[in-house]
Amino acid sequence: MKEPSRFGTVTPEVVERLSAILGTGGVSVDGEKIAAYSRDEVAERFWDRPYRAEVLVFPESTGHVSEILRLANERRIPVTPRGAGTGLSGGAVPAFGGILVSFERMNRILELDTENLCMTVEPGVITAEITRAARKAGLLYAGDPCSGDASFIGGNVAENAGGNKVIKYGPTGSSVLALEVVLADGSVTWFGGKRRKDVTGYDFVHLMVGSEGTLGIITKIVLKLLPLPAFGVDLLIPFPTVEAAIRFVPRIALEGRVTPASIELVDHHSLSQAEKFLNTRLPFDQAAAHLIVQLEGNDREVVADETERVGKLALEKGALEVFVADNRSSRDKLWKARKSVAEAIMAYYQNYAKEDLVVPTDRVPDLLFAVDALCRKWRMEAANYGHVGDGNIHVNLLMADDRPHWHEDMEQARQELYETVRQLGGTLSGEHGIGLKRKAYLPQFLDAPQLELMRRVKLAFDPNGILNPGKLVFWDKKTEEAGA
Repeated sequence: MKEPSRFGTVTPEVVERLSAILGTGGVSVDGEKIAAYSRDEVAERFWDRPYRAEVLVFPESTGHVSEILRLANERRIPVTPRGAGTGLSGGAVPAFGGILVSFERMNRILELDTENLCMTVEPGVITAEITRAARKAGLLYAGDPCSGDASFIGGNVAENAGGNKVIKYGPTGSSVLALEVVLADGSVTWFGGKRRKDVTGYDFVHLMVGSEGTLGIITKIVLKLLPLPAFGVDLLIPFPTVEAAIRFVPRIALEGRVTPASIELVDHHSLSQAEKFLNTRLPFDQAAAHLIVQLEGNDREVVADETERVGKLALEKGALEVFVADNRSSRDKLWKARKSVAEAIMAYYQNYAKEDLVVPTDRVPDLLFAVDALCRKWRMEAANYGHVGDGNIHVNLLMADDRPHWHEDMEQARQELYETVRQLGGTLSGEHGIGLKRKAYLPQFLDAPQLELMRRVKLAFDPNGILNPGKLVFWDKKTEEAGA
């Protein structure tokens, strides 16, 4: 296997060729601009050194991407695809320099097909724009990441983003029917189509989903749409303890016989940060934890009945109160608070580690007990929130800004947290991806045969190792030590 550390560099001649492909307005070598684009929402203080691309490009078509990759493969130059930069794993951070490809100009909704209930989009479309376009047609795009007002759909697909509606609809990949992909050598292919069934060969669509740009670059996406539910209600349910809130979650289905679209957990620390950030208040904001339970359907009476059943059951299981948000204004206020938690934490803390952990749903209390113990040991705080209905908890480890050696302490605490997650039968990431941030810990969660298969798949798609190197796939020990 060839060693991808022997990368070529971006020379003035390479910049000239890129400019010939894209025009001078499609290429930037401005240092400040490149630095801004060479990071995502992982705090720069988290990294042990800066990572910077050598050149930044803005393609406007599949043809542009194809020519960029053909040139990069010819010169063995690394290529890092980038969406909106809302990622939390370092997936779009250029670990080996090279060419950084921003998709902000490939931002068109190409087709809304109401006959086949699908939409074809470019990767630079903001996720919320897809939701709005579908809604105007009386349809639902089920992907609902909390970053949806800013994130690009291409990034959602590359990371297989989860979001708030996974219980009912699945993660982003469940809504992907087809992908146009540019391979490492510049060749263009389509995986999938406007079909709901297809067992003709390997499932390359869902191999690409979540591959973090390491196997190919996605240039078009066909998304599945659904009929838009006519009625929706959100319940805000405060509990006196986090454990009581979590223990209630499986009762919704088992005793209430209800399948919500969403079940979200927000602990007291997370809620208080969001309230401060938004200058607002939610009911019972001194409670240890709140659940947000979203119900939706096409029959008003059925939704009303489910609302009553869930509310009654919650009070029986120890809820302090049940608040019903059944109009647009109250529902928007509720979800704005939930979706602002991550942004609020970043606004008020400099030293943090935002983790994206998944455990079997019945082990979520054990996970949070372990987080409490970890915080006591390392003298830190934690803010916990996330998609408790599918066992995906965003654990945020927080340290004082003036703490000496905070980086080393945080890293040790993360290692201990990951080991706990492994022992609980959990995994490293549910929706934020592995990226540069978590790659070193993959061998804790994947065995040697799996890691070797991943290397072989990478080699088949990208023999020269130019596509987003340093992420997800271990190439060889020497390369890993030298690079990311």
